[in-house]
Amino acid sequence: MIPASFPWSDMGSWSSFNAVLKPDSDGNIVRGRVVDIGSKNSIILGSDRAVATIVLKDMILVDTPDATLVCPRDRAQEVKEVVSVLKKKGYTEHEIHRTVERPWGSYTLLETGEGYKIKRIRVEPKKRLSLQLHHHRSEHWVVISGTARVQRGEEVVDIAINQSTYIPRGVKHRLENATDVPLEIIEVQNGEYVEEEDIVRFEDDFQRK
Repeated sequence: MIPASFPWSDMGSWSSFNAVLKPDSDGNIVRGRVVDIGSKNSIILGSDRAVATIVLKDMILVDTPDATLVCPRDRAQEVKEVVSVLKKKGYTEHEIHRTVERPWGSYTLLETGEGYKIKRIRVEPKKRLSLQLHHHRSEHWVVISGTARVQRGEEVVDIAINQSTYIPRGVKHRLENATDVPLEIIEVQNGEYVEEEDIVRFEDDFQRK
């Protein structure tokens, strides 16, 4: 342990933002892609998409890829009750997030529906996914950034930007980034079951089952 002297806040409540982020002249804390007209004493946190607010007063609005929270500032501690309601209704937003971190990088869920799922997958330099297969789905991969090294059965090929490959169900495969720059692909899954449990791993750099 090394003694240190610096400001600290555990951000235990939304009011803590006033101690960390400086409000503007109207008392608002605004971050992200936000267009605001006439709001006062409000916390407005946007993400990638545009958020428009008009004459909010003493309100909190937090927009994320998973969900959006809107509530009065003095009722913010009731968020835990919202989580309880989500659980009761069977909604998964309280535990499943659109962007999921993995030891090799991350994936972001773009869209899902009956029999299909679309992801954006990012593989960090010199990392690779497990050697695996799926019993219930096939996959199409399209490279949008970097170069992908793809093992499909006994075949190993490198595919570049705007090139694609098809992984039939039941075929062993592996995605690898052998380069020094990040790799990004779009993955389209098709099948009667497209959940994460449909993975059979044979080899894995991170000792996952």
